[in-house]
Amino acid sequence: MALIEEMDQSGNWLFKGRSYFPLALYALAALVIGMGWDEHLTDFEPITAWSCLLISLLGQFIRAIAIGYVPRGTSGRNTKEGQVAEVLNSTGIYSLVRHPLYLGNFFMWLGIIIYVGNWWFTIVCCLIYWVYYERIMFAEEFFLRNKFGQTYLNWANQTPAFWPRLSGWKSPTWEFSMKNVLKREYNGFFAIFLSFALLDVFKNYKHFGFTDIAHAITPFWHTALFFSFLVFITLRSMKKYTRILHVEGR
Repeated sequence: MALIEEMDQSGNWLFKGRSYFPLALYALAALVIGMGWDEHLTDFEPITAWSCLLISLLGQFIRAIAIGYVPRGTSGRNTKEGQVAEVLNSTGIYSLVRHPLYLGNFFMWLGIIIYVGNWWFTIVCCLIYWVYYERIMFAEEFFLRNKFGQTYLNWANQTPAFWPRLSGWKSPTWEFSMKNVLKREYNGFFAIFLSFALLDVFKNYKHFGFTDIAHAITPFWHTALFFSFLVFITLRSMKKYTRILHVEGR
């Protein structure tokens, strides 16, 4: 098999299994904390906690900008079965960067990874993320190039793949839909707070020990997790049992 086809095949395989990628990061984080290598953040520090949380929420914000303007059937709406695109999405945030969703994912994970408290772990995880998602991005662009030809090439030649340019914004053809964002992003939003809370519990157990659940989690993360769970359960119920978040064509 030629290398280009091999990269395309492996990228599509990694795309389908991307839901399991966080498990590898959780396992590595548990190893770092369990071995006591999280020397930069053994105690809870509000400034650090807020900083890491804001980095992760920046990633959520980037995803929201992309998803809020994306209609059904564009190159920004791939499925677990593989690549799907009826129209090349090249306006809105896609006029600044070709893979805004993966950029958003990166920042969502970056905040969590930094909170582990080991700089080498942060660097290694960033490299792992790049290697993993580079294959996925290759497979997506291989599909788009074959489907849209010169139209794709014109867009790719003037739009960076991962780090966005700061000019050249093209207004989206669709209006922003907050309902679409809420319908699709409540899982990721809750996962951010759950991840921070789990790290906090593990750190507390490793470094200080605890005899009851009341001391297992720092009040800051306890409150944040409770709030995010209320948002999660509310939006999940609205999506599952009502049509409040339904948007035609999204």
